[in-house]
Parts: sequence; C-alpha cells; structure tokens
Amino acid sequence: MTSSSMNSSFNIWVDADSCPVDARNIIIRFTKRLQIKTFFVANRDISIPKSVFFEMIVTDATPDAADNIIVERIQQNDIAITRDIPLASRLVEKQITTINDRGTLFTPENIHEKLSIRNFNKVLYDNGLISEKSSTFGKKEVNLFANCLDREIQKKLRRLSMHQA
Repeated sequence: MTSSSMNSSFNIWVDADSCPVDARNIIIRFTKRLQIKTFFVANRDISIPKSVFFEMIVTDATPDAADNIIVERIQQNDIAITRDIPLASRLVEKQITTINDRGTLFTPENIHEKLSIRNFNKVLYDNGLISEKSSTFGKKEVNLFANCLDREIQKKLRRLSMHQA
C-alpha cells in the first residue's frame, strides 16, 4: 500500500484548544510522513504548517463548540486526540478510537471511571477544596503519547491493508 492511497482511508481529529505544542509537533510529523489528513479544531487559530494534509477549523468561542464540530464530523474509522474527558466519552460512545496527549487510549472499559474522577475533582475545585492542577508534559509524556499514537495509527493501517488485500 502506498502512502498516497492511505490518506483518504481515515483522518485524525485534534481537539487543539489544549493540545501541548510538543504533542502537536508529533501529530504533524507522523501525519505528514504517512500522508493522513488531520483536522485541528479550536476556538482560536493555532499555528500549523501549510500542507494539504492539515486543516485548521476555527469555531466560535461558545462552550463545547470545538467538541461539537469534532463529534458531528468525525467518521467511524478516524482517530481523535483530546484531553477533554466529556468529549472523549462522547467519542468512545460512537466507537471512535480516542487518545489523550498523555498516551492514554480511552475505551468503553475505562471512560466511565475517568469521567467519574474528572467530575468528582471538578466538584472539589468548584467548591475551593482543591486547586486546579496542571500536570507536566515532559519527555516521559511525549514518549507515551508518541508510542500510543503510532500504535493506533499502525492498527488502522493494518486493518485497511487487510481489507484491501
């Protein structure tokens, strides 16, 4: 299978509002090399290289505008990248391969627990019982993300080559 025949087989959708630059650079490097169409969706313009493989979709600034665009437009065989747990839950419900920028694959088996923990922590934060934590995005997280993204892309490519054989 040639690279150019892959690019219309599946797309990657990035919830770009909170995607770290290092993760975005990995996405750009992988998808450009493999010629996979990638949509970056955010409520502001994000700097991405000019390429036929990348498209920046700027939404309005209303809550969940970027999430709703992704959910509406994503196709069954696509991959989504988000750290937004409620969005991940919506995508997993649609049986979409969904990962976060820390290398976690969201599944029907783990999404409800992650959503419960997120909602519990939000209640604590809203009531001033905990401060908002911003976890680091260091070399370990970059490697975990790169490995997870590569693994999920390779699974898609293998399935596609089996269907075309």
